[in-house]
Amino acid sequence: MPHCILEYSQNLEQEVPPADLLETVKEACVASNLFSVEDIKLRSSAYKSFITGGQEDAFIHVMIRLLSGRTKEEKKQLSDLVLNALTQFSLKDVSLSVELCDMDRDTYAKKVVLSQ
Repeated sequence: MPHCILEYSQNLEQEVPPADLLETVKEACVASNLFSVEDIKLRSSAYKSFITGGQEDAFIHVMIRLLSGRTKEEKKQLSDLVLNALTQFSLKDVSLSVELCDMDRDTYAKKVVLSQ
């Protein structure tokens, strides 16, 4: 835990490799001291069709899904760390956003299926 889902406009791939964006999000999650590096799951999805504010402007949106139970302060610190980390790329004309979503701890289910 957490699941970090990075959505971005495909045109940004010319400026920043997606792997670098994922690494930056991971480092910010580790810096929050809320998770161990082994528990962080990351994935990304590029959008080739997008409209922001009526224009085809670049964007990066990070959704972080985490088990419920953390304080508002902890979640705010995490979102600020991720947002500030994304600004290190000095991108221009881009919208950056971070959203934290609680997953109900009582109903979350997980099973890891390993090969034999």
